Amino acid sequence: VQLQASGGGLVQAGGSLRLSCAASGRTFSRYIMGWFRQAPGKEREFIATISWSGRSTDYANAVQGRFTISRDNAKNTAYLQMNSLKPEDTAVYYCAARGSIRESISPFAREYDYWGQGTLVTVSS
Repeated sequence: VQLQASGGGLVQAGGSLRLSCAASGRTFSRYIMGWFRQAPGKEREFIATISWSGRSTDYANAVQGRFTISRDNAKNTAYLQMNSLKPEDTAVYYCAARGSIRESISPFAREYDYWGQGTLVTVSS
């Protein structure tokens, strides 16, 4: 699976952005998807994850209630809707995919098999 993240940019605090992660391959619907981010000088951190069908999701506490992860299996694309953005959300955002034999979710970067190239989100105060 090859992943292409897009949608990053510069936005003012309080604004919104929607990130997209387009995946190649015909088995997208059998991959758990996740979003992670890495700010300058910090370790990569978990943001959100979604199961095959989209029925199960999980979020980091820092983004709960502001970010929404979703997917469209017909379009082989996962999304991260980010609302009420804060300067501390500034980071490179990565999407990731993990093959799975069952419907599940995962907040652990080490469990993901494929990674996109990252897209930069900058939130100005």
